[in-house]
Amino acid sequence: MFIQQLYTNCLAQAAYYIESEGEAAIIDPLRDYDAYLQLAQSHHANIKYIFETHFHADFVSGHIDLANKTGAKIIYGPTTQTAYPVHVATDGEEIKLGKLTIQVLHTPGHTPESSCFLLLDEMGKAHCVFTGDTLFVGDVGRPDLLDGVMTKEELAGMMYDSLRNKLMTLPDEVIVYPAHGAGSACGKNIGKETFSTIGEQKENNYALQSMSKEAFIKTLTEGIHPAPAYFFKDAKLNKQGYTPIEQIIENGLIPLSIEAFEKYTHDGCTIVDTRIPDVFEQGFIPGALNFGLNGQYAIWAATLLDIQTPLVIVADEGKERESIERLTRVGFEHIKGYLKGSFDAWKESGKRYDMIISIDDEEFALDVKNTAVKVLDVRKPGEFAGLHMKTALNFPLDTLTKDYSNLDKNEEYLVHCAGGYRSMIAASFLKSKGFTLVKNVYGGFANIRNLNLEFEGTTNSAN
Repeated sequence: MFIQQLYTNCLAQAAYYIESEGEAAIIDPLRDYDAYLQLAQSHHANIKYIFETHFHADFVSGHIDLANKTGAKIIYGPTTQTAYPVHVATDGEEIKLGKLTIQVLHTPGHTPESSCFLLLDEMGKAHCVFTGDTLFVGDVGRPDLLDGVMTKEELAGMMYDSLRNKLMTLPDEVIVYPAHGAGSACGKNIGKETFSTIGEQKENNYALQSMSKEAFIKTLTEGIHPAPAYFFKDAKLNKQGYTPIEQIIENGLIPLSIEAFEKYTHDGCTIVDTRIPDVFEQGFIPGALNFGLNGQYAIWAATLLDIQTPLVIVADEGKERESIERLTRVGFEHIKGYLKGSFDAWKESGKRYDMIISIDDEEFALDVKNTAVKVLDVRKPGEFAGLHMKTALNFPLDTLTKDYSNLDKNEEYLVHCAGGYRSMIAASFLKSKGFTLVKNVYGGFANIRNLNLEFEGTTNSAN
């Protein structure tokens, strides 16, 4: 028996490779599936099954492309309906993989078809359970992604039953392998660990504590931050099918001359600049949005942009393919090419370019105390509520594209987030909308909180 978790930090997503006797299965694969093929090849194994715990909303799965490449059978849980061939398993169905057995546990709640997969070892003993978005470390899946189909209260009630009747009855030593870790929007407050045990979760996970169904529903449905719009579009792609990834990458990996690049932008393409913020700020093409490859790049691109938006890429040379592949993971399919020679080619041609001034915490304090500057805090409402500058305006990054019209282009804004990544995205977005008096704050609130300024929030101290 061989099990490997393949964790992708920028999506806070975990896929799994299972193997026995030369037969392999993949659980919840990413769209760029080469890593699974390489792993199977290195073990001289054949991928026989692809298990999907549910219709993912936060990323486009690689199940269809991987099945076409390998001939593997795609397996979903009960009630599943798709526009492509799959095996819809029954609750309790057992599927053999070499000397192992994978038992399907239908666990509706996150979605109606959500299922967990219990792995029985060579002796038939329960070893681990792949819980998808049903059970996380310290949390459970959000129940609000079927707006207009089922209410979040209905799904939360189903989740209550699934947890107590299916997962909590498993032996305490069974390993829990979830689909997501900290940073994913599929739960409210997922823990930082990427695996646990049933016993640990029964002891520490708020959702598994003794409570009535009514209390559970209230707890689970309160305080959920609205899901990004792309969640619903990704779920639809996973259910109905999508363009093969090879075709998207082939179309996107076209080097564009400056003239061709400009034509695309004039025709309405959005410029996505994937260089790190510290480099981007020193010079960028006017109108470009900075989603640096050093952070949750694809998530933020899909949160701020419609995934149907046509894009052109500016990337460090050698990073073009990575820039495109990571965008495909969240559903972007209309990438027209990348600027040949990157930003240097643009600058050397004499084209006009823009810059963003960044200031450190000392400069920030001086500006706040001695000028009429406005502080723009783009952290999430929960982060802001915990502690913030008393005079700061909270404009969360995920809603800035709608809320920016409430800001005054004649005002000067100092933009900060928690550490500096989101604030550069926000600053580049505001610049693209005609805001000229925008400065980014290095180090974000992590540095600001130590300054001698007035703060307020649920945290008692700024230290």
